[in-house]
Amino acid sequence: MPTCRLVTLGCKVNQYETQYVKEALEINGYREAADGERADLCIVNTCTVTGEGDAKSRTAVRRLNQHNPDARIVVMGCYATRDPAAVANLPGVVRVVTDKASLADDLRDFGVETLPAGITRFDDHQRAFVKVQDGCLLNCTYCIIPSVRPSLRSRSIDAISAEVSDLVASGYHEIVLTGVHLGHYGLDASKGKPKAEWRRLWHLLDGLDRLPGDFRVRLSSLEAAEARDDLVRAMSRSHRVVPHLHLCLQSGSDRILLAMKRRYTSGSFLRRVERLKQALDAPAFTTDVIVGFPGETDADFEATLNISREVGFAKIHIFSYSPRAGTPAARLPGAVPPAIMKERCERLRAVERATATAYRESMLGRNLDVLVEGADPRRADHAQGTSCRYVPVSFRGHAPALMRTLVTVRATRVEGDLILGEPVADVLNTRVSLL
Repeated sequence: MPTCRLVTLGCKVNQYETQYVKEALEINGYREAADGERADLCIVNTCTVTGEGDAKSRTAVRRLNQHNPDARIVVMGCYATRDPAAVANLPGVVRVVTDKASLADDLRDFGVETLPAGITRFDDHQRAFVKVQDGCLLNCTYCIIPSVRPSLRSRSIDAISAEVSDLVASGYHEIVLTGVHLGHYGLDASKGKPKAEWRRLWHLLDGLDRLPGDFRVRLSSLEAAEARDDLVRAMSRSHRVVPHLHLCLQSGSDRILLAMKRRYTSGSFLRRVERLKQALDAPAFTTDVIVGFPGETDADFEATLNISREVGFAKIHIFSYSPRAGTPAARLPGAVPPAIMKERCERLRAVERATATAYRESMLGRNLDVLVEGADPRRADHAQGTSCRYVPVSFRGHAPALMRTLVTVRATRVEGDLILGEPVADVLNTRVSLL
């Protein structure tokens, strides 16, 4: 039986695609190589969001070639699409997949005659990511991804529902819907059709709501401009969608947002957040912020601090700006000195600590549905997992028996970045369903 080894760099979409390729290889007679065993075929799914992503992708290929000198190496992903010639010259590479739409043809030369309809598991994860769309039409000045994934492709609601049903049957109780631009789901299939025939993200949520089984749904990331009333209403009536949204802010300064070519202002972002707070039950908001975008002044950064406080983010992913070759922002003047970027990042982390603590404290006394992901390394006889509102929770319980299950926990106190709580039922003997 031929052996394979797969390496993934980058985002949730890449992780899903690697799992899909792994299952395709398996149903065509491959098995994953054991530790220390040489593989016959290696697959590398690359990232190109930053120059560091390119470098890590090249390193991954070279290491695979070093440890598997006779293996055929297939490279796919965003870096492979952006610079296929450079990838093709790496040692051991025999195929560069530049378009996932041609995956069936590209894998046929390696004995893959049949492709699965979807994935049935998500290895090494307690939750399952489900890719629902590909492609991005935006032109944010700092981002290279639209140039390597420009074509919108949305999967049908029926195909997604079938895949989710298979994953739930395999024991997954949280499904994370993901895409290159999740808010664009259905845009390609709906174009030119009357509104009654549209199939957008809110239609998908309604469809998943009708599926049987004990599971919940999380949205991976959204643009604030896309949290429109149709979607908000679908979220508010759903008994599956968790009250957590990752809304990408990037900056609180209208001047910087314009330079980034974002599609909202600080005011419209706050209005969307307020609408969501009214419609959902104490939702958690997480976000991304780029610090030190070219031309960012002290006043611009203060605006970011202010909006972060006003929203009360439960988590902020903080990125120091680094120019990405091939993007318009890389040519902008007004580079922010590294020392100033570092100082601003530290100030934003301080704001995040305050807002995150305040949000965790607001959960005290509530029942939180927690997906168990392992044992609490700091507390004996405690299980730990992620709550519906994306806050980590620790509670008394035997983690091995509870892995990947949903447990209802009453939040009792906050300790650092954790909420501590007590299980509402006997979690060893009772199946606890979503509230």
